[in-house]
Amino acid sequence: MVKVFKKKFFEVDIPLLQEKYEAYNGLIENLNGRRIKVDATRKLRGKNVDLVFEIKVSEHKAIAEPRKLVLLPYFIKHMLHTGIDYVEDSFNAETLDSSVVIKPFLITRKKVSRAVRKTLRNSAKNWIVDYLKTKTDNDVFQEILSNQMQKQLATKLKKVYPLAICEIRIFELKKALKK
Repeated sequence: MVKVFKKKFFEVDIPLLQEKYEAYNGLIENLNGRRIKVDATRKLRGKNVDLVFEIKVSEHKAIAEPRKLVLLPYFIKHMLHTGIDYVEDSFNAETLDSSVVIKPFLITRKKVSRAVRKTLRNSAKNWIVDYLKTKTDNDVFQEILSNQMQKQLATKLKKVYPLAICEIRIFELKKALKK
């Protein structure tokens, strides 16, 4: 005989956003490992960001841990206009907890040469890789959402060329590092 559980809503705590989320399932244990996508635009006052969380269940409490942060394309498209250049990059790095993929996105104030764009790209990559080595995953997500990491990066890159916008377009956890 198969036991059928009536589906109901279970409360999922999201510590990163200080919010509660409701997930619909038969058993709270079935939520373990499930992913949820949250639009954090209102929380960030208009910065269009989607966050993907993975639910972990322990002692009948569901907690969502961040897995991926994506700055939506139409937010970036809104910032682009003629007479400027943009610089983007994609690379792997490591935090204290895991291996990550990070994609910074930089917009210059005016048109710049290819050499300046290359210097901006390389400087940003070197700074981010060194910065992430000292941080945990949750710290990095918190700093990207509060714009602290981008401000520090922008002040570092200002010495190469002043930027109009300095953002982290994608930050995604790939795999956990063995302790």
